[in-house]
Amino acid sequence: AQPRQWSEDERQLLKLLADQVAIALHQASLYQQVQTELADRIHTQAQLREQAMLLDVATDAIVVRDLNHHITFWNQGAERLYGWSSAEVSGRSATEVLYREPSSQLEDIYQIVLAHGAWQGELTQLTKAQQEVIVTSRWSLVRHPNGQPKAFLIVNTDITQKTLLERQFLRTQRLESIGTLAGGIAHDLNNVLAPILMAVPLLEMQPESAKRQQWLEVIDASARRGASLVKQVLTFARGTEGERSLLEMKHLIYEIKHIAEETFPKSINVMTAVPNELWTIWGDVTQMHQVLMNLCVNARDAMPNGGLLRISAENCELEAQDVRLHWGAQAGAYIVLTITDTGAGIASDVLDRIFDPFFTTKPVGQGTGLGLSTVMTIVKNHHGFMTVASQVGNGTKFKVYLPAVQASEPQSSVISAFPPGSGEWILLADDEDAIREATKTMLEAYGYQVLTASNGIEAIALYTRHQDDIQLALMNIMMPTMDGATAIRTLQAINPQLKIVATSGLTTHETLAEMGLQVDHCLLKPFTAPELLLTLQQQLKT
Repeated sequence: AQPRQWSEDERQLLKLLADQVAIALHQASLYQQVQTELADRIHTQAQLREQAMLLDVATDAIVVRDLNHHITFWNQGAERLYGWSSAEVSGRSATEVLYREPSSQLEDIYQIVLAHGAWQGELTQLTKAQQEVIVTSRWSLVRHPNGQPKAFLIVNTDITQKTLLERQFLRTQRLESIGTLAGGIAHDLNNVLAPILMAVPLLEMQPESAKRQQWLEVIDASARRGASLVKQVLTFARGTEGERSLLEMKHLIYEIKHIAEETFPKSINVMTAVPNELWTIWGDVTQMHQVLMNLCVNARDAMPNGGLLRISAENCELEAQDVRLHWGAQAGAYIVLTITDTGAGIASDVLDRIFDPFFTTKPVGQGTGLGLSTVMTIVKNHHGFMTVASQVGNGTKFKVYLPAVQASEPQSSVISAFPPGSGEWILLADDEDAIREATKTMLEAYGYQVLTASNGIEAIALYTRHQDDIQLALMNIMMPTMDGATAIRTLQAINPQLKIVATSGLTTHETLAEMGLQVDHCLLKPFTAPELLLTLQQQLKT
């Protein structure tokens, strides 16, 4: 059969029909694509809703803040922990919401997260009701697709009750450690007092002796040595846990060496090996002091007949395989503290139990068995870990691994010697006659005019008579009749602008703040003449 011949009109009609079919097919394809995209979007939105619900049911507080620290996300866990609703804090400064005031600690955290992408540690924060809460805080850096920093993602876990109980436990154990050192402390204080008691009669008998200056230097050195020992004991027994900062462990190691040399038997030789470039850690100075002290006391007890105690430190980089056996430890930069003794060693059947609470091989009454358990608790709380190696008859070696952080070298403050006054009037209140008279004589010798009082009532009476002249009050906190705290509040009520420097052998600036007492400065007794004169100069200039 002959092929059909299509007319021009038929060809145009077929072309039109083909175009319509093509359009219909394309539209069908587009419709199917839209349906697929819509289904994907619905699925994605459902996933997002589920994730948002998971964030809200999480017990942890989850917060996102931009690089200017404005809050952009605040889950229900944060609402429960802090008492602020999401609407109340959205767009506000996280520092303003969660802290009384900005601190250098927070600035350090920001820099660490920007540099390394993450940070973890403990923070003390405030609720809406101005109650303090302690949290384990985990920070991560959120980045744009191009890699630029975008925001901070923060997950906070409330550990307030756990931390308070831990602090009580650690304080109890510290007091036990002080008890084990009591004999050495008493012996050392007697050695401090002996040269003073011998030098004073010599000065009285031979006031013009050529050795007068030498005897005065002996008295001065002995008094400073005694003051240093008392200060170290008080710091250790009373230390305020919870405040973490960048620490240079080399200074703490040298301090522990000094205490050990002063209080351990002379048959124990104490050596240290610490590089000048030892990295810093983020830690609690009191608790780190406790770690070193406990390990050194254990080493002392292992060497009743004397031996060598060696404290060393080094920097190291640990890979993932190095930390895989230590739960919670992360690869990265660490400092390693090593405490080695040449004592009796630890039997292998005992070695696995030495970190158990209340386990001890000491006789009844000579220890609770909390020392090494305390050390392990502190080290874990600082995200570190420990190892121990020992052999009976060949001594023991403890290694403490603590995560290191990069920090610039801190600037040490330099106290200038004996800055003089310019005739300023000082109100001096102290109930100890010897301290009051010695301080008055020294201040007058350096250009100040001094009015003295033996209690708070006398101080207030003197101030009301001479308030136009007195520029600064030097107030002891613990006094009879009216204590220094009450007197200070009264003076501040009379003149809120009066400069006040508190002095005390026990009270610190932090404990004064806890009492609701605001002073310009707090000097811990015993203070030196340069320390007092520099403090007065600084306060009177501001």
